[in-house]
Amino acid sequence: MKITILSGTDRPGSRALQISRHVKSAYERHGVEAEVVSLEDFPVASVAGGRYGEAIREVEAFRSRVIDTDGIVMVVPEYNGSFPGILKLFIDYLPFPEALMKKPMAFIGEAAGAFGALRAVEQMQMICAYRNAHIYPERVFLQRVNSVFDHQKGITDPVLADLMEKQVAGFIRFIASVGRNL
Repeated sequence: MKITILSGTDRPGSRALQISRHVKSAYERHGVEAEVVSLEDFPVASVAGGRYGEAIREVEAFRSRVIDTDGIVMVVPEYNGSFPGILKLFIDYLPFPEALMKKPMAFIGEAAGAFGALRAVEQMQMICAYRNAHIYPERVFLQRVNSVFDHQKGITDPVLADLMEKQVAGFIRFIASVGRNL
């Protein structure tokens, strides 16, 4: 089993990327191959001007790291009451409809505010459901992320750490279950 953890922002040094790396190690502790893909590396210059429908080598190489896996964990930061624009741009350059068709997906929201990117995650789930992904229902929301996450220690709040561990274990079972039913 291989899982991709998508860090949903291009902001350098973001919490989303730190959290993605933490989540990667959690999957690896369960014996699952995991890769972090950061939207910091998305080839934005290659799509400038709206090159929809064109075969763009850099974009194809980048997106294959996300879609050629058994499951996707999306770490979604909240920006201005929604998710970052780069995340929507990335989704817009995925092949339609096949890229997310029946792809198991899990979501982690993170924000400095009290709701932990609840709105941003729900908006992203709607888009992924429209693209026919299999949405894992157990989400994790890291509210007030600057006080509950340390880039060296990981999640410092025991309740949130337990929720994250349950999501990791549950998503592995979900992928296995969905794969058997295809």
